[in-house]
Amino acid sequence: MGKELTENDRNMAADMLARARAAMAEIENWDQERLDRLSQAIAWYAGNEKTFTRLAQQGVDESGIGDREGRPAKRFKIHMVLRDVLRTPSTGIVEVDEEKGLVKYAKPAGVIASLIPMTNPAMTPPVTGVSAANARNAVIFSPHPRTAHTTFEMVEVMRAACRAAGAPEDLFQSIRKPSIPLTQHLMEICDLTLATGGKPMVKAAYSSGRPAYGVGAGNSSIVVDETADLDIAAQNTRISKTSDFGSGCSADGNIIIQRSIYDDMVKALEAEGGYLCSAEEKAMLEAAMWDEKGNRTFPTIACPPQQTSKVAGFSIPEDRKFLMVENQGKIGPQHKFSKEKLTTLMALYHFDTFDDALETVSRIYNTGGKGHSCGIYSHNDDHIDQLARLAPVSRMMVRQPQSKANAGAWTNGMPMTSSLGCGIWGGNITNENVTMKHMMNYTWVSRPIPEDRPSEPDLFGEFYGQEVA
Repeated sequence: MGKELTENDRNMAADMLARARAAMAEIENWDQERLDRLSQAIAWYAGNEKTFTRLAQQGVDESGIGDREGRPAKRFKIHMVLRDVLRTPSTGIVEVDEEKGLVKYAKPAGVIASLIPMTNPAMTPPVTGVSAANARNAVIFSPHPRTAHTTFEMVEVMRAACRAAGAPEDLFQSIRKPSIPLTQHLMEICDLTLATGGKPMVKAAYSSGRPAYGVGAGNSSIVVDETADLDIAAQNTRISKTSDFGSGCSADGNIIIQRSIYDDMVKALEAEGGYLCSAEEKAMLEAAMWDEKGNRTFPTIACPPQQTSKVAGFSIPEDRKFLMVENQGKIGPQHKFSKEKLTTLMALYHFDTFDDALETVSRIYNTGGKGHSCGIYSHNDDHIDQLARLAPVSRMMVRQPQSKANAGAWTNGMPMTSSLGCGIWGGNITNENVTMKHMMNYTWVSRPIPEDRPSEPDLFGEFYGQEVA
């Protein structure tokens, strides 16, 4: 890719921006019913089984990573986003607080630059588009170079949905030949950036001089105490770890198990398809999965465990679904298995008291993944509360498959998204799941209310009236 922005790219970006603004102007005065209908069209065109399966599998083929058979199931994320959008007003008055005399009006954010990751080239555009269009925004998508064709084709599907709903197709545009300079320029000229991807991409978004929502790195760590249903915990762990071959930042990375149930939990994980590596195999894996600079090696990212082990130099049975390595006490920058794995492998730890578990969690997040997520399998509310108070994460799932729950699910109340804010811990501006509400401007209208002024003794409490030097 070129290192400098060409004049042709500059002109192309200016043209795309002008077309995006013109498209926005056409739907500026649409009412909620028309906007909802537009979102329904986008979600159906992109999220019907035939279309999404074709493009999801194309994305796996184009990138060379991910689960070709499993990724099409991600279409239900589009359905969940549509559900949330249809329940959320996005134009005119969207909130009234009579007691405080406040009325909130929603308005578009503007033209959004959406940076698309290699791991979800077919899913991220419609997940963003369903919300963005409902909020009367336009989006220019900048694909990952490895999956540019898949993203471009999905955006073409979304443009067809716009035409079917009587909306301008230029609400959605995609760069055909992405480059780092072109993407950086796009972020500089658009009104808002949504950066879903790796740390360099997020850093570039925050350095663009424009508002941006970025995401942080994951390293999801799951605590299992002696009150857990081990069969359910193991099944959910397998579901989460094997989803798209562990490509997601929410996939279980570290399992922290109470010592009294450790052996039984390992057996339950093995019954779900886990393979417990020997110390020698673990050393071989480490040499294969990270290069001399500590970076993850591409052939072992988001792939079946058989491929990872083969690259490392050993073989495992064909029926095994994920790898496990024992990593007790080995936490820190020098211990690579305590970091994000990005494949079908997890590290196992054990603890005696729950305070020990909390200490392990704290050390893991000081190594990597701070701000993202953790989980717990427990029926002890005190343990759930203690973990929630200590863990430096933005979301914590209780007795749920982490990678199927963090971003929203039919069976929890998390807002559906493809962008997980990691808060100040993760270098982000929000802890929330990034949704339509983050793609809108708001005008607050304030009317007078009766005076709300507590007495000074009530305000200052025991300090009121004390002499101060």
